[in-house]
Amino acid sequence: MKAKISLIVAMAENRVIGKENGMPWHIPGELPRFKRITTGHPIIMGRKTYESIGRPLPNRVNIVITRDAGFKVDGVVVVHSLEEALEVAKKAELLTPHPSPLPINGAREQLGEVFIIGGGEIFKQAMPIADKLYLTLIHKNIEGDTHFPKYEKIFSKEVFREDHETEEYRYSFLEFEK
Repeated sequence: MKAKISLIVAMAENRVIGKENGMPWHIPGELPRFKRITTGHPIIMGRKTYESIGRPLPNRVNIVITRDAGFKVDGVVVVHSLEEALEVAKKAELLTPHPSPLPINGAREQLGEVFIIGGGEIFKQAMPIADKLYLTLIHKNIEGDTHFPKYEKIFSKEVFREDHETEEYRYSFLEFEK
């Protein structure tokens, strides 16, 4: 059985995804979309991403990757590599009930999704093995210190696009597959 590994990220046109351990923009539709897509699924993040969020996200198994052997937080599973995080996530996803029907033999051909939610280094490590990219593309260059790696050669098939505009930003919700 194989879980689908998906990346989910908001990125400016100049590839910025963060600034000073936070998001350098506020887009009203972005967080509800993130919640809708990831709720009920394991999420994997680096320690800095976890610290920027400040708490475990509800209704998801929160898995934090860190090199710090002493890092412990209630409500999260702490691991020390992407490989270890994926093993934990796949076990958690196997135990999570999903509305999709099971085949008659009771085994799922494919588990649900495991989400990589950041940051920059974790995205870079996970990109070659990921199956899908959920991208919020902000059509503006924004100042920041964390960047999303180049994905265009890996995720070349756009399967969904929805364009939006606020007073401050034009942005698109995109989904890509390999």
